[in-house]
Amino acid sequence: MQRMVSEMSMTLVNGCRLAGLAFTFSLGVLLQLLGCILWHNWWPLLTAFMYVLVPMPYLFFGTGSSTSASIYGGSSMASGWIDAGKFLTGFSAIGSIAVPAILYHAQKIESGALWMEVAAVVVLGGTVCAFDYFNSSDSGYYTY
Repeated sequence: MQRMVSEMSMTLVNGCRLAGLAFTFSLGVLLQLLGCILWHNWWPLLTAFMYVLVPMPYLFFGTGSSTSASIYGGSSMASGWIDAGKFLTGFSAIGSIAVPAILYHAQKIESGALWMEVAAVVVLGGTVCAFDYFNSSDSGYYTY
C-alpha cells in the first residue's frame, strides 16, 4: 500500500514538473511573439530559426555516452566529435542573442523588441536547463 502511495506521489510530482516546464516554454514563445506583435515588426522572429539550429549539433554529434565511444572503436576520435558538437551548440546558442542584437544595431528593430527577445531567450534557455536537470535527477521518467 505504501509503495503504491509513493508511486502515485512521484507521478504527481513529475506531472507538476512537466506542467511547469510547459508553462515556462509557453511563456518564452509568448515573449517571442510579443516582441514582434507589439512593435509591428516581424524581423525578431528570425531568432526562432536559431532555436531550431541550437539542438542540431548536439543531436548529430552525440551526448558523450559510452555507445558513441564504441562506434569509433574506443579511440579519442569520439571525444573530438563530441567536443565539436558542444562547440557548435554553444556557437548557435550565442546566435540566439546575437541575431536580435545585430537587428537592433542595424536599426531594424527597436530596443523594446530587443529586450523582449532577450527575455524570451533567457526563459527558453532556463526551460531547457530545468528539463535537463529534471531528466538527470529522474533518469527513468523523462527519456528522449
